[in-house]
Amino acid sequence: MDGMLSQDEINALLSGMSTEDNEPTQSVVEPGAADESLLSDVEKDAIGEVANISMGTSATTMYSLVNRKTNITTPVVELSNWQTVLDAYEKPCVFILIKYTAGLDGSNILVLKENDVKVITDLMMGGDGTNTEGEIGDLHLSAISEAMNQMMGASATSLSTMLGTMIDISPPDARLTDLSEVEDGSAIADFLGGTFVKITFRMQIDELVDSSLMQLYPVDFAKKLVETFMDNQMGAGGGGDAAAPAPAPAPAPAPAPAPAPAPAPAPAAAAPMPDQPMAPPPGMPAMDPNQAAMPGYGMPPQGMPYQMPPGGMPYPMPGYGMPQMAPGINVQPAQFQNFSSGYGAVPGQENIDLIMDVPLGVTVELGRTTKLISEILDFAPGTIIELDKIAGEPVDVLVNGKFVARGEVVVIEESFGVRVSEIVK
Repeated sequence: MDGMLSQDEINALLSGMSTEDNEPTQSVVEPGAADESLLSDVEKDAIGEVANISMGTSATTMYSLVNRKTNITTPVVELSNWQTVLDAYEKPCVFILIKYTAGLDGSNILVLKENDVKVITDLMMGGDGTNTEGEIGDLHLSAISEAMNQMMGASATSLSTMLGTMIDISPPDARLTDLSEVEDGSAIADFLGGTFVKITFRMQIDELVDSSLMQLYPVDFAKKLVETFMDNQMGAGGGGDAAAPAPAPAPAPAPAPAPAPAPAPAPAAAAPMPDQPMAPPPGMPAMDPNQAAMPGYGMPPQGMPYQMPPGGMPYPMPGYGMPQMAPGINVQPAQFQNFSSGYGAVPGQENIDLIMDVPLGVTVELGRTTKLISEILDFAPGTIIELDKIAGEPVDVLVNGKFVARGEVVVIEESFGVRVSEIVK
């Protein structure tokens, strides 16, 4: 029996192994993980789609600011908590708080790494992106705030198109934050104290930056964003069906059938008679003598017109208000007016056709400002000029220097454009 284990010893060993196997399972569950049930997979996909489109627009704006090829792609949507952010991001980093002032009710936070902010700031100031020495100061925060303001302004315009409503934002608030000193995320924003939506993008700026950009949403805001996006997509799909009946009434009001009474020449000839009451005798050879007395002065108020139609309808009808003749009277002057207007419009139309190929200069004016000569002499690469219009305000469209319309700035692939929202008459 030497070297053999008794049954009690075997049971004790198996019991010990079972205890060891259970301990790791409990340790995995213990950490406070984010509640993944707050968002469904469909909602995450919708958030990712919205984020991808809006950040793609922001990348184009960033390109115009730093004059370097910029890509912001590959959004990864997940639910997170403050501890996850502490573990995943460098310390310190820059938090940029952006609040929506129109179209959406809520806020979101962009998180950039310290070195990325330095590179972007140096490029905006006309550098080559390599001057990243020293600590982040007010100049860096001001520059990155302006960059994020323009980027999120472009993103808001893109959201306006996707959600079918006007979206506007407040000026961003940028601050340098040492995450190691912030134990509770609610000290930065209330929603960071619990579970929130984290979207991680890959950000590339030429060969200088290959990093990540993080965007944080409250869960309620993300759900509302998805709901609005879905409703707009469904509305756009059903809009065609809803609009289809609209053209149906259009042919109805057009009085196309009205010319039907016009082919009868007799009513047309009789129409002028009411204007000259003395004319009936020449035009009455085929009528009864009783009808000849009808057009006498002061006689029409009597009930005779309603008794005479069997004898001859053409003449009594123009008399005081037989309703059946009113359409014939209305048709005749309408035809005359249309003929006159058409005759007069022919030369004008020909003149317009002659100048259709003349090119006109179209200018989009973002805004204006006035500077002193001394300020203008101080202009240098990287100088920021503040205009008299706020972000999101419609821009002016000028044709040959004449103000003709207002519109919203949009991005078409890698070019800017303007969607006309109002024609100025």
